[in-house]
Amino acid sequence: MPTGKVKFYDADKGFGFVSGDDGQDVFLPAAALPEGTSTLKAGTRLDYSIASGRRGAQAMHVSVLDPLPSVAQATHAKHRRPADEMAVIVEDLIKLLDKTSNDFRRGRYPEPREAARVASVLRAVAAQLDGV
Repeated sequence: MPTGKVKFYDADKGFGFVSGDDGQDVFLPAAALPEGTSTLKAGTRLDYSIASGRRGAQAMHVSVLDPLPSVAQATHAKHRRPADEMAVIVEDLIKLLDKTSNDFRRGRYPEPREAARVASVLRAVAAQLDGV
C-alpha cells in the first residue's frame, strides 16, 4: 500500500489531495476516510490504496498512520506555561486580534485560514488561563 502526506483537505467540500511518497498527487474523497474521521490536517501521514476514478488516481481505504497533534490538545496538559512565557504569548495574541479587528473595521472577515489560526490561538490561550 502506498503512503503519503495530506496535501490539503477541505471538510466542507468533502475532498482533498494526498501527496504520495512517490511524488504522485492522489485525489482524496471523504468516503475514503476511516470511520469516525471527518477531517484531516495537512501533513498527516496516511496509508491508502489507489483506484482509478473519473478524473485520475483516487485514494481508497485510507488509514491514518500518525495524526498531527492539535494545538488545543497540546495545551490541555496538566501544567501551565510559566507566566513570563504567557506574557509574550498574550502580547502576540493582542497583535493578532488587532489585525483581525482592522479587517472587521474594513467590512470584511479574515481569510478562512487566518480566522482558523486566530480561533486556534484563542482556544490555546484560554486553556492555559483555565489551567486545563
